Amino acid sequence: MTDRRRINGPAGATIPPVYDDESRLDLKTATGRSRPPNAIRKMYLKTGVTPSASGSAYLEIETSGKPGVSGLKLSCSVHGPRSLPRSSPFSPHIVLSTHVKYAPFATKQRRGYLRDPSERDLGTHLEAALRGSIIADRWPKSGVDIIISIIEGDQDRETSRFQGDEVWDMMNALSGCITVASAALADAGIDCVDTVAGGVAALVQNTSDDSTTSIVVDPIPSEHEKILAACCIAYLPTRDEVTNLWFRGDLPASDMELYTRLVEQGIQASANANRVLVECLNGTVG
Repeated sequence: MTDRRRINGPAGATIPPVYDDESRLDLKTATGRSRPPNAIRKMYLKTGVTPSASGSAYLEIETSGKPGVSGLKLSCSVHGPRSLPRSSPFSPHIVLSTHVKYAPFATKQRRGYLRDPSERDLGTHLEAALRGSIIADRWPKSGVDIIISIIEGDQDRETSRFQGDEVWDMMNALSGCITVASAALADAGIDCVDTVAGGVAALVQNTSDDSTTSIVVDPIPSEHEKILAACCIAYLPTRDEVTNLWFRGDLPASDMELYTRLVEQGIQASANANRVLVECLNGTVG
């Protein structure tokens, strides 16, 4: 008589799966960039995904088509404006609170439930980018909470780690956070001077045995031999203003023209993302 409380294994023999060791993979081999240098990846943006929030939006950026490289999926909810507690000091402007958190399953390395320093840095940059677009004096002694959940945000962490800097993935995540937060603010009916969008431009090295460099927008580490420098820009196209600029990398101090070109390409990437944002808010593209 068989034991019904025990789950018996299969009658035949099974072979356990064998996975490749990531340490033995050749991370130096880049398959190349299939997009033009000035083209960003396709984006999907939709507002009103969270009925309980004052405003919400969902952003998805396509993958690069390479194995092991995921895309970017963000969900944003806006709560407010609402009155501040009586114990808080009087503020003539709206109090903006930003919260960015990776989901535990968003990256290859499982994230904790408490925010780490990188997530707090993303929240600080996001607050600076949005503060320049909101008309803050229309809501005195009021507050608004912007909460962003990064559902999938690991473009290519292993390649970034091999190149010696994982901040390149953070810049791509920040540009998406700025765009989806701007859409959620518009969905919540909060007055802004303009729609702000994020964009990333990078100075990359083409081949390992060649010193030639080029500037590309929306970079992915696996598509290039090495990323030398990058900047993430939050841009208001109608007012032609930059609300936030985050630069990282090494550039020759004598070549200021290269720095200017890098910023201009970042602004162009932000303008391209802003077109998708405006079309989504107009209802032509969801």
